[in-house]
This record gives sequence, structure tokens and C-alpha cells, in this order.
Amino acid sequence: MDEVRILEIKQSVFANNDQRAELLRRELKEKRIFLLNLMSSPGSGKTTTLTRTIERLRDEFKIGVMEADIDSDVDARTIAATGVKSIQLHTGGMCHLDADMTRQGLDGLAAGDVELAVLENVGNLVCPAEFDTGAVKNAAILSVPEGDDKPLKYPLMFQICDVVLINKTDVLPYFDFDMEKCRENIRMRNPNARVIPICAKTGEGVDEWADWLRAEVKAWRG
Repeated sequence: MDEVRILEIKQSVFANNDQRAELLRRELKEKRIFLLNLMSSPGSGKTTTLTRTIERLRDEFKIGVMEADIDSDVDARTIAATGVKSIQLHTGGMCHLDADMTRQGLDGLAAGDVELAVLENVGNLVCPAEFDTGAVKNAAILSVPEGDDKPLKYPLMFQICDVVLINKTDVLPYFDFDMEKCRENIRMRNPNARVIPICAKTGEGVDEWADWLRAEVKAWRG
């Protein structure tokens, strides 16, 4: 019997995407566009956090936002109400975006006059972490109600992130959430990740986050 040919599809797909992502990053550098990939579970507060971020930075940078969801345009409408450029990306049932999808989104956003582009990725702690979008920096939001053990359960998400925002600190008294234990769990996965506790609802901690992002955008744009 002839041997069956085996193709390592997953490895091939990832390798191809990594090449496309690196190409996109080089192009963004040339155009002086900073792309942030913002990830989290559904309901962690991505859109509220993004709205607060826009309030802090819209007078300093031209901002454009790509809202990725399986369906609906709820989040894009929310962001558009802040006055910045916003488009909705429908993934057709896919739970992540890759580099080519991100490029299509940037084209649709007409990002030529954008200085800070934000991709609000699909709400999911698994798939989005597996695909390099071509972003300059990756950020994750972990909300207090989710628990301090999420970095242990979803290691890749926290390994690839440059910064982790621990959101909904206003409900800390009502949940069994140990902030220091969470920091320890994140450091275990990624000792270089910046950890910033915030409350997007009240604005607590958002200035520190905005300061970090502002510095990264300026460094990238040169």
C-alpha cells in the first residue's frame, strides 16, 4: 500500500500568516501608523475601555477603530459616537482575525490619515492569541469577575501580550479575586508584560494605561 502523504496544515497556515504579519508591520512602520490589537473575553469591557482611551488620546492622535465581531454593528456604532473613525468587521463565524483580515480592515478604514489604529478583536481568549495580526503591540483585558486564574488556564493569550489591563476593579469587594495572585500568574506566563488595574466605568487607572499607550505610539512613529 502506498504511503499516505501527511500535510502539517496548522503549522503551514501559522507560518504563512506570520510572514504576512511581519510584512504588514513593516508597512505600518513606513506609514508611521501604530496598530494596537486589543483582546479579551466577551463582556470584559473592551469597548468601554476603548471609549475611555479615546477620550484621553483623541486630541493627540488621529484614531481609527476596527471592531471585529461574528455579527452585529453595536460596538462600531458605540465607538463612532465618540467622533473617531470606526468600521465593523464581520468574521463570518470565525473566532479570530489574522494578518490578511487585518489588512482588509485597515484598507476599509482608509488608515492613511490614521496615526493610532485599534483592532478590537473578537471576544475570545483562545483563537485571537494564535494569530499574529500584524499589530505593533498586543493588549489583553482581564476583568475581575473572570477570576485571577485565567492566565493559568489560557497561557498563550498572556504570553503574547505586552500589557494586561485588569478591569472592573470597582467590584473587587464582591468577588474572590486576589490582585497580587493575578499579577503573579501573569508574571509566570510573561514576566515582561505590564499589568495595569483599571475601572473603565469610573475611569480609575485609565490615565496610566493612556500614558503607556501614548509613549508606545510616539516611540513607534519616531
